[in-house]
Amino acid sequence: MSVLTDLRIGETATLIALDLPEAVQNYLMHMGFVPDAQVTALRKAPAGDPTVYAIDGMEIALRRETAESIRVRSNVETSAREIEVELKKIAANSGDSVQAEVQEYAGATR
Repeated sequence: MSVLTDLRIGETATLIALDLPEAVQNYLMHMGFVPDAQVTALRKAPAGDPTVYAIDGMEIALRRETAESIRVRSNVETSAREIEVELKKIAANSGDSVQAEVQEYAGATR
């Protein structure tokens, strides 16, 4: 798990939680920062702060101190985890020759 500031420009993540004061949390939630929302880092100001994020069809600039309090899960990590689970299911339901192919594929996707 990481925080919003860990996203590189162009990366998308799934929002997990807002660790902010209630007033700020409610304000951001009204703008679409809710659990399971997809957030994409779009661009940074020339000095590096704030960063503009896309969420729910809007572009919102957040200062680093606010973005550091927003927990996210990288979609790349999620996809890799889902692939690993599926590969284990396939391997469990197949013969030895197919298991070797699955292991070879799993090594290629990491």
